[in-house]
Amino acid sequence: MFGLGMQEILLILLVVLIVFGANKLPEIGGGLGRAIKNFKKATTEPDEIDVTPSSKKKKDDDEA
Repeated sequence: MFGLGMQEILLILLVVLIVFGANKLPEIGGGLGRAIKNFKKATTEPDEIDVTPSSKKKKDDDEA
């Protein structure tokens, strides 16, 4: 995993625990999980941005 051993991961987790505190960790983990979920959802869905020029859209609406 990124060339990190078990000792390095434990050291990083210990530093995070000291910096943020035990009460904040579940909040941080939940936010990170939601961010990953939203990113995956955004990459699998088709683009929702309509790139059709507004003059063409109006013309198509009038014909319908």
